[in-house]
Amino acid sequence: MQAEKDQWTTKLGFILSSAGAAIGLGAIWKFPYVTGMNGGGAFFLLFIIFTIIIGLPLLIAEFIIGRGAEKEAVSAYKHLANHPVWSFIGRWGVIGAFLLMSFYSVVGGWVLIYSVLSLFGKVIQENADYASSFASITENPFITIIGLALFVMINIFVVSFGIKDGIEKTSKILMPLLFIFFIILVVRAFTFEGAMEGIQFFLKPDFTQLTAENILSALGQSFFSLAVGISVMVTYSSYLNKEVSLPSSALSVAIMNIFVSLLAGLAIFPVVFSFGLEPAEGPGLLFVVLPEAFAQMPFGTLFLSLFFLLFLFAVLTSSFSLLEIITSAFTVKKNRSRKKVTWIAGTFVFIAGIPSALSSSNLSDFKIFGLTVFDVTDYLVSNIMLPIGCLMIALFIGYGMNYSLMKEEFLSGNDLSLRLYDTWFQIMRLIVPITIVIVFLNSLNLL
Repeated sequence: MQAEKDQWTTKLGFILSSAGAAIGLGAIWKFPYVTGMNGGGAFFLLFIIFTIIIGLPLLIAEFIIGRGAEKEAVSAYKHLANHPVWSFIGRWGVIGAFLLMSFYSVVGGWVLIYSVLSLFGKVIQENADYASSFASITENPFITIIGLALFVMINIFVVSFGIKDGIEKTSKILMPLLFIFFIILVVRAFTFEGAMEGIQFFLKPDFTQLTAENILSALGQSFFSLAVGISVMVTYSSYLNKEVSLPSSALSVAIMNIFVSLLAGLAIFPVVFSFGLEPAEGPGLLFVVLPEAFAQMPFGTLFLSLFFLLFLFAVLTSSFSLLEIITSAFTVKKNRSRKKVTWIAGTFVFIAGIPSALSSSNLSDFKIFGLTVFDVTDYLVSNIMLPIGCLMIALFIGYGMNYSLMKEEFLSGNDLSLRLYDTWFQIMRLIVPITIVIVFLNSLNLL
């Protein structure tokens, strides 16, 4: 079955898959350490506000574009645009998704390796140096390449079966398991002596510690965490029927993403504070600090295994969407097999990911503007391609798409008022572009 003919079988399947696309490295890996580095509770509160006010309107916009065109990202903009120049947005999204998945799969490989090792009790060791253990994995070219290959192959296997039989079925299994595992970890974290200190750090806002940089970081995190800007959600919503309310679906995805971020904080910060560790550790928080903490608790190996498994589930559901936007862009013609295109796309992702995988080993001395290939790719996607993609989508909604079609898609499947639509449209046309420009300039250290 061709990708453009495939459809979600249920609204729940669409919401779970879309939430899975958003909930990944952003919510579980990046959010805790960014929150820890930016003061805790005040950052989290701002993140919630920005997700609802800025991220949610952008998510609705991508849903409207996808279902309005009923085509994948590249074709959607061509079909809906009032001028050919807008069609570039879809290509921008495919390129962004490709680059994002090339280094995303490297981290996914690390998570996969840690998940397997934790299941066999090989992560927590007596008198272990967890920073050295993490380095021994990331600096081993053979291990990182194997992890990258296995992670990409799992993605190829699932995405090759399409939306209904691949992504939707898998997400319906992985997403509930993710929530169950998270709740178990949160309950366990609450039992530690000193856990309340971590909870207060995460949930009690201290606005005296806020800086302009903290505020802009919270805004940037709200973009990153909802997977907006590279038209992933345009592709996902193109498989959705007209009876489903797009605003309510987008709100469900945003709320689930906030909830997972909440669970991540409640699972991690009580543990960190209980064992006197540093919440502002940075990117190594999950791979270095948490194993050290779990090593000091009863049944630590079991709970660490649960954590890395749920982390793996989240990363996979997110990466499915990245490979899907690439695959769907090249399965438009009827003579192209989805399975064949998925394998070809996955192979190119694997090849493109090799330099990032070797950035801590064989290519550690190869620098571009003083950064490794992994860091350059991450910076290019997160700080340049995502905000520019969000800006182009906002401008397309405000100036490049048919107003009547937008209104029809916004109001279809619900009884929302026209005033709410007008409010959303004005936010997209005026507030979102200005906000994105501010975030973009800040990410380039120009503010």
